[in-house]
Amino acid sequence: MNQHANEPLLRLTWTDRVTGAQGHLVVHTLVSDMATGGTRMRPGCTLSEVEDLARGMAAKTATFDLPVGGAKGGIDFDPKDPRARGVLERFCRAMRPWLEAHWVTAEDLGVPQHLIDEVFAGLNLRQSYHAAIRRSPDPERTLRRVHAGLSAPVPGGLLLGDVIGGYGVAQACLGVVSAWNWTPADTTVAIQGIGTMGGGAAWYLHESGARIVAVADAAGTLSDPAGLDIPALLRARDRYGEIDRAQVPDHVERLPRSAVLAADADILVPAAVSYALTPDNSYDINASAIVEAANAATTPEAEAMLTARGIPIIPDFVANAGAVAWVWWLLQGQVGANPADSFLKLRAEMQAKVALLLSAWNSDRVPPRRTAQRFVAARELTASTPERVLTIP
Repeated sequence: MNQHANEPLLRLTWTDRVTGAQGHLVVHTLVSDMATGGTRMRPGCTLSEVEDLARGMAAKTATFDLPVGGAKGGIDFDPKDPRARGVLERFCRAMRPWLEAHWVTAEDLGVPQHLIDEVFAGLNLRQSYHAAIRRSPDPERTLRRVHAGLSAPVPGGLLLGDVIGGYGVAQACLGVVSAWNWTPADTTVAIQGIGTMGGGAAWYLHESGARIVAVADAAGTLSDPAGLDIPALLRARDRYGEIDRAQVPDHVERLPRSAVLAADADILVPAAVSYALTPDNSYDINASAIVEAANAATTPEAEAMLTARGIPIIPDFVANAGAVAWVWWLLQGQVGANPADSFLKLRAEMQAKVALLLSAWNSDRVPPRRTAQRFVAARELTASTPERVLTIP
C-alpha cells in the first residue's frame, strides 16, 4: 500500500480515562500489511512529533529494503511518574487490534524493552514483536530465536539487542572514514549524548582505533584532545546515561554541554535530542562531517547552512537505522544469536550505503539526504509488489 510521501495512512489519538494523558499511533506506510516503530513516552509528546517519527521509520525500512512499513507510538506522560506503567498498559490495550496483527513496536524514549515486553505479556501477546512472530508457521521457534538474538552477550558486558543501534552508527562513521580515505587511528570524533545509542557508538568507534575527543551528557561536555578513556566513562554512567564526574580523571576538561558541538573533531555525532543543530549553533561546528544518531538531529535550515559550508550530513534514517534493520533480519532468520554474523551484515550494509551517499557528495556535492531520499522514493514505488511479501520462518 502506498501513500503520498508526506501523508500517513493512519493517525489515532487516544485519551486515558484514568489520568487524562493522550497517546498517539501514526502508521505512515503498510508494507506486507505490516508497520514497525517503537513506542515512546515523554511529557509534551505530540501527534505531530509521532507523525514525523513514523515518517522517519518508513524511510528507515525503505533504506534497508525491509518488507515492512513505518509507524510510531507516543504518549504524552512522564515516564518517571509512578502511574506511567498503568498508562502504557491501557494504551497498548487500546491499540491491541494493531499490535496483534499489523504493528511491531519496541522500546523508545522513556519505554525500555523489558517494560513493553512485560505489558505485552499481560495482554497474552508475550513479546512486542508479536504481530510478526504470529505469522511464523512455528511461533515458538521464532520467539526463541528472537530472545536468543536480543540476549546474546557481547564484549563490554552488554547484550546484542542493546548495542546494535550504536554499532550501526559507528559503522556509519567508519563509512565516512573509508569514503574519504582516512584511517580510524587518525580520525577524531565528538559525540553529543552518551546513552544507549551514543554510548554504543562511542564503544565501537573506540574499539576501531578512532579517538573520541569529546562526549556530552546532561551535566556537560568532557574533553580530552588525546582521546577519552571510553570504556571507563561508560562504566561510570548511571541508568539515565549521565557520567559520574567523581570517576573522571582530573586532566579531562569539563566544559558546558553545548561545547561538544564546537569540538575540534573530524566527525560530529549528535546522539541526544532532536533539532540539536540549529542555525544559531551551526557556525560553531568544526567537524568535517556529521553523522546523525538522534532522530531529526539537524533542523532543515541548519542543514542548508552546513551543506553550504561543505559539511555533509549522513541523515538519521540511514545512520541510526541499524537497530530496526537488525530486528527484521532477526525476525526473518537472516541472522541469529551469533553477534559476529549480525555485526558483519550490518557493517557491510551500512558502509555500502554511506559510500553511495558520499560518492554523490564527493563528485557533485549532492547532499547525502537528497541521495538517500531518492533511494527511499524508488523503494516505495516497489514496496507492494509480490516479491516484497514478508516471510517469518
